[in-house]
Amino acid sequence: MTTTTPVLAGEATAEQPPRTAAGRVRKRLNSRTATTVSIVIALLWTVPTFGLLLSSFRPEDEIKTTGWWTFFTNPQLTFENYNEVLFGRSSSSGQLAQYFVNSIVITIPSVLFPIALASLAAYALSWIKFRGRDWVYIGIFALQIVPLQMALVPLLSFFSRGVSLGGVTLMPAWDLADEQKFIQVWFAHTCFALPFAIFLLHNFVSQLPNELMEAARVDGAGHSKIFRSIVLPLITPALASLAIFQFLWVWNDLLVALIFAGGTRDTAPLTVRLAELAGTRGSEWQRLTSGAFVSIVVPLIVFLSLQRYFVRGLLTGSVKG
Repeated sequence: MTTTTPVLAGEATAEQPPRTAAGRVRKRLNSRTATTVSIVIALLWTVPTFGLLLSSFRPEDEIKTTGWWTFFTNPQLTFENYNEVLFGRSSSSGQLAQYFVNSIVITIPSVLFPIALASLAAYALSWIKFRGRDWVYIGIFALQIVPLQMALVPLLSFFSRGVSLGGVTLMPAWDLADEQKFIQVWFAHTCFALPFAIFLLHNFVSQLPNELMEAARVDGAGHSKIFRSIVLPLITPALASLAIFQFLWVWNDLLVALIFAGGTRDTAPLTVRLAELAGTRGSEWQRLTSGAFVSIVVPLIVFLSLQRYFVRGLLTGSVKG
């Protein structure tokens, strides 16, 4: 006669956890093979960038005659490449200092404006009830499908000719010149960024607890107070994630800035000047490598400074409780 010992349900669950698809994937990603593959991919991605960084500090004759890996047998470094590409006075030098300032002037407002407008719109579409709210949200979502290139010509016509209907001028032409063209670039980047920004922030704002909003209303808080004191602090990770995406997009943009700001030294960003160097001075490798890292340094600082918020924003909503 044999006896069986009863096993509690909790013990059975602990000894034999349910094998779900997510659990199997998580186990494979935590294996040694997956770790090794990740390290190999990271090295393959980093080594060319490291070689480009070394090349930007090597003398001109060395970079044109030998590969960057020869640095370890014949180490020679110089800051002349960066000095020439930033502050050189000849027409063949980069002269990137002014273009660097232009990129900052273009990028910062082009990040702040859509974030401010999108956060207000996301709150309104989530917590303010009005007729047609769902249709407005669907229309904003659909605007993400429209290619940016299709809006360039109408928007440029809007700036240069204004808006008229039946011979009646509803809005005159902007007639902007020189540094005033920055306004056109800010306006264009804000328009292009708003659909995605509103969609992204709406997903965060709409998931805030309804009990929290009701408690604030009971205490007498209006929409402006709720938005400033409750919503904004809670969606900070989402705002940081959006800021990183928008900053990288605007900083690396060439098409929009070239069309609406022009290619002059007073308004053109770094990307326009780097494209000119690659096209007309393609043999000056020492200038191209140093110029590339001049354009990289600011986005790298922004990403590293906001990285903790970025990761938190990606994980928000993935775990309940």
